[in-house]
Amino acid sequence: MSSDEADPNVVAFPNKRKSSGSSTEIIWSKKVCGHGYAAIPSILIKAQKRLLIRPTEMNILIQLLDYWIDPTRPPFPTKRQLAERMGITEKTLQNNMNSLERKELVKRQRRKTAAGDWNSNIYHLDGLVEKVKALEPEFAEAKRKKKALQEAAEGRYKGA
Repeated sequence: MSSDEADPNVVAFPNKRKSSGSSTEIIWSKKVCGHGYAAIPSILIKAQKRLLIRPTEMNILIQLLDYWIDPTRPPFPTKRQLAERMGITEKTLQNNMNSLERKELVKRQRRKTAAGDWNSNIYHLDGLVEKVKALEPEFAEAKRKKKALQEAAEGRYKGA
């Protein structure tokens, strides 16, 4: 095969992206992102098992993060909203929320309306945020070690 012929078994590396916008908008589209999206740190996803977060609890956390639009105002969806979004009963939601509270990831604050009736809870996620932040140095160190190993392997490969 001459050097001008393309090998049909080799997949060409994609060119740099040409469209503008955030990577999230490029993946999902501006129209989809126009309806909002939740920021979920990769550390939370990767450390789910370490933080002892069961799948339904993770779903609850993701739902709460979706409602948390303003960093100065914790989310306050109703139990019914959360349960309906997830396709679970309010009792299942309550049991899992109790577990998240025991793990100190979520703190519920009951609130009343001006008329004195019970309103939706406010969900404080400070515990979750702090536990994820506490894991960051460990993830940074693992990333540094991985990079050092990769550089060492590339150095050996290049004959350095």
